Order: sequence, then structure tokens, then C-alpha cells
Amino acid sequence: MKALDVTVVGEIYLDHVFSGFARWPRPGEEVLTDAYTKELGGGAATTACGLARIGRSVSLMGLMGSSDTQWIYNRLNTFGVLHDSLLAMEGATGVTVSVSTLQDRSFFTHTGLNRDLGAHLMSDQAVGHMTRARHVHFSMPLSREVAEHMLPRLKSANCTTSLDVGYQPEWLGDPVNAATLREIDHFLPNEKEAELLCGQASEDSYFSRTKALGLRATTLKLGARGAMTEYAGQRYHAHPPIVKAIDTTGAGDAFNVGFIDGLLDDCTPLVRLQRACISGALSTQSAGALNGLPPLSMYRSFYDQTYERA
Repeated sequence: MKALDVTVVGEIYLDHVFSGFARWPRPGEEVLTDAYTKELGGGAATTACGLARIGRSVSLMGLMGSSDTQWIYNRLNTFGVLHDSLLAMEGATGVTVSVSTLQDRSFFTHTGLNRDLGAHLMSDQAVGHMTRARHVHFSMPLSREVAEHMLPRLKSANCTTSLDVGYQPEWLGDPVNAATLREIDHFLPNEKEAELLCGQASEDSYFSRTKALGLRATTLKLGARGAMTEYAGQRYHAHPPIVKAIDTTGAGDAFNVGFIDGLLDDCTPLVRLQRACISGALSTQSAGALNGLPPLSMYRSFYDQTYERA
């Protein structure tokens, strides 16, 4: 029996979020705000925290600067995420600064140690940590070199895998990565990412393209319209619950939470989608990617209300 349910692998960021500005400052001008939040960022952290929040045993894998370890550990501890797969190194943790006015939002990002994550994943130590889990989720673009080295070893260790590369035009447009998509068990893009892969903005185009590429099980996130998946020649569509959305930041990563939870329970393709839609929708009811992640009781009750009693 595996020691963990899931290992989530991806880039680690410290998010510094400034909001409440009436306007963008002119060159050389300082503007002030009382609205500031420091948060743990990156899709990997959101997915890991969401899975832990609904009772899954989860480890987060990534790289961070040694000076930030205690703060990151403390934040993960509030969700129950294991951090023994995080590697502290000399250097800077990735940082994103978000600045919002009433009309717009801008981002400034320093990649930091995340640039070395691919090399770390090639190590025996990293692969050993991953194989402790039943499922390994990658919240990052995997280079072909890393995928060739790592994915066969995960398969040999009976780990299932999923991949959410995010909005990565270069990666999604590179034909060499088709082999990686075939080797991954579940690919989880949204509509914009799917369009980058297939060149057209339609569900039929996406599923035709993934079938031509030889992908075994493909899913498509549709935002407020829910999600679709194609499995064993049949297409499924799940509609999300109606909620009052405040902030959609991290909703796609929260979607991954419910989807992976369904995989771990060996649910049908439709139920996996439904769980994913519940988790993704509920996460939008609070500001910030982590604050809205639903606890187990809410996750289950909304599922029952939306699908079991429909």
C-alpha cells in the first residue's frame, strides 16, 4: 500500500497582493494602500492544499529559498499538507507581485529557484518521493527530457499521473510534447490552453486533436459551463453548481482537486467531472486561491445537492 494519496509537483511562489488603488501611479510617483496580503502561490500549492482540505494525504514537491522555509511550512501546516518533498536551497523563492486598481490588475514575477525544478525532478531523490503516492499531479510544463526520464519510472511504480501545464503557448505548440501527453494518464487544460494545442476554439476540435495524438483520456475545463471528458470513445459533460463567484483565481487548480479525488475513489468519468466542478465552483466564493478551497463537509453536501438530488 502506498504511503500517500497524492504528490503534487510544481513551481512555488510567494504572492504579494496589493489592491485598492484608485489609479496606476505616474512615473516616479508613490501611491499607498492598506489592502495587502502575502500568500503562498502557484497552482501546485493550491491543488495540494485543496486535496488536503478534503481529507487526502498530500505532499507538495518544489523548490524554495532557505530563508522562506518556516513561513511556507506554517502555511502548509494550516491545511495539513506534508512538506517533506520541498527542497530548501540557497537562492530566492519565486515571487509574484499583483497590483490591482478598480479597472485592471498587473503582475510582476521573479521565477527564482523554480528555474531549477526540472533538473531536480531528474534526481533519484525526487522520483523516490513521488513514487510514495498513488497519484502524481504535475502543475507545470514538463520538458521532454524530464518526462522521458521520470514518467516510465512512475508507471513502473504503479503511480497514475495528471498534468496541468497552465497557459504555456510555447509548450502546447511544440509537437515534441505530444509524446508526453500520450504518456500522462490525464491531461487537464482549459479552453484557452486547448485552443493553443489544437488551433481552434471548439470542443470538437480539441477532442478530435487529442484523439489523433493518441491520448487515452482527455478532459476540458469550460469555466462556468462546467467540463467535458472523453473516455473509451464516449464523451461526458458535467455542469457546475450555481454559485456567486467573487474571485476565479485558482479555480482551475481547485477543479483538479475534485478530479483527482474522483480518480482516487475509482469513480466513473462523469462523477470525476462532477466532483471537479463542485470543487472548482466553490473555490470562487472567496477572494484568493486558497481561501475558498472547500472543506470536506461542504464539498460533499454541495455534491449531493447538485447531482444526487437532481
